[in-house]
Amino acid sequence: MDMQFVAIYWRDMKRFVRFKAMLFSSLIQPIIWMLFFGLGMSSNFDSLSALLPPHPGTLTIDYLTFMGAGVIAMTTLFTSLFGGITLLFDRNWGLMKEMMAGPMSRTHILLGISLSGLTKAILQSLIILVVGLLIGVAFFPGFGVLHTIISLLGILLFVSVFSLGFLFLSAAISMRLNSMEGVQGVMTLLTMPIFFSSNALYSAAMLPDWLNAISKVNPLTYLVNGLRYFAVGPDFYAMGTHYVYTAGDVLTSLAFLTGFAVITYLLAWITFRKAVVV
Repeated sequence: MDMQFVAIYWRDMKRFVRFKAMLFSSLIQPIIWMLFFGLGMSSNFDSLSALLPPHPGTLTIDYLTFMGAGVIAMTTLFTSLFGGITLLFDRNWGLMKEMMAGPMSRTHILLGISLSGLTKAILQSLIILVVGLLIGVAFFPGFGVLHTIISLLGILLFVSVFSLGFLFLSAAISMRLNSMEGVQGVMTLLTMPIFFSSNALYSAAMLPDWLNAISKVNPLTYLVNGLRYFAVGPDFYAMGTHYVYTAGDVLTSLAFLTGFAVITYLLAWITFRKAVVV
């Protein structure tokens, strides 16, 4: 089996580890989000939730737990969307020209960069999970050891498929644009609408009809659905809304994210095939 992409993967991971500022900021960012944004927002929303009538017989979770899945999703989105910028660095420094002039397939270049970005996204997700549990996020409530392990694997599966989809999209954009400012502008333009039209911080049912319609085709919504199913459970109550996820809902979410990843991979593959690096 041809494993040329492993060389690209290790090269990018070594660069990630050796650039101390990049390594530190990537690891500390999710911690900051959970400590400042998570705790700050939860104190406000929990005060409002206390005024709502309880929902007997259903697990009730606080806002910190509810948004914990949203913070994992948000961090994965940011990391994945900006992951393809590595390709732009390689183009500007002349490394991409050398790689494409060699015998290595362009597909392996794409796969190597994408897998390194996936590793970073998984690492950050695990950090958020640990920090969240330390500050009071009630993930895996009442779960046994085996149930917790299966749920953790489910979370990592959803994070991986979602991350690959946006890493491929990021790679396609980075190979089509020539300037760092242009790539950063496009990524920033995509990030906010995707994040705020999802159910990461609030129920999508409470959004205006037109925004609710967007949320139903938003990959981040399906990532959050999967994360909450595995981290909290299929039936819970939060902020006045009763959430019920069936196994069919989770499989639909995974299928949607898989389809999105396949489409963005084809887009990135076509872009790489046609790319001319001078």
